[in-house]
Amino acid sequence: WQAHARERGGNLGSRASTRARTMRGVAVAPTRCATRARGDATRGMATRAGRATRRGRAMARTGDDEAANAKASASAGKKCAAIVAGCAMALAMASARVAVADSLPDEVDVKVLCDAACEKRLESQEFKTTKSGLRYKEIKEGDGMEPPVGFQVVVDYIAMDEKGRIFDNSLAKGKPNDIRVVDCVGSGDFDSCTVIPGMDEGLLTMKSGGVRRLYIPGELSFPKGLASAPGRPKVPPFSPVVFDVNLLYIPGFD
Repeated sequence: WQAHARERGGNLGSRASTRARTMRGVAVAPTRCATRARGDATRGMATRAGRATRRGRAMARTGDDEAANAKASASAGKKCAAIVAGCAMALAMASARVAVADSLPDEVDVKVLCDAACEKRLESQEFKTTKSGLRYKEIKEGDGMEPPVGFQVVVDYIAMDEKGRIFDNSLAKGKPNDIRVVDCVGSGDFDSCTVIPGMDEGLLTMKSGGVRRLYIPGELSFPKGLASAPGRPKVPPFSPVVFDVNLLYIPGFD
């Protein structure tokens, strides 16, 4: 009996232990489920929060893009408005010019030493040529004396390029020029010339009161040329020029 009781007690104890373990498992299972549920809930909330953050960032970028597009549109609108205003002003100015086209200002008369009748006479006149290659024609013969070398003379002159464009005119300035006569061509010392070699040589054989047209070749012209200026054409270095010269008088003699 005692052996049977011990065996039965052992079986009962084993069964009780098994039931205890089972009950502990049953008791732990809800806890694990609750923990897993909380983890799932936390992960779900994090996922939803991440999605909400990404949507917020996307909306922010969209807002920035829309703001940039609005700014660009406003800038383009301002540019278009400026262009339209400029076109309107140009049209207004063009209309104003057309409106006053019937009352254009009179052309300013250019003072010259040889007018149209003089030009016609010169066409039939023969050239006179010096040893240096200077050519000239007499517009008017002087009745005074020839200027001595080294003396001052008072002259008016009109300087033209080979196309006939005036680049210097003492008549327009309203004041004649005082020039010291030198024989720089005869001496070969071009650095001592008062104006240019061709003009200095041409003055030597003129008489006071006379008017002469000098056709000056490039080698007797401006060695450095003349730069263009308002109302004055450019004269390239060593380019042919034409001078109309009026020897008014020789101080101390006339």
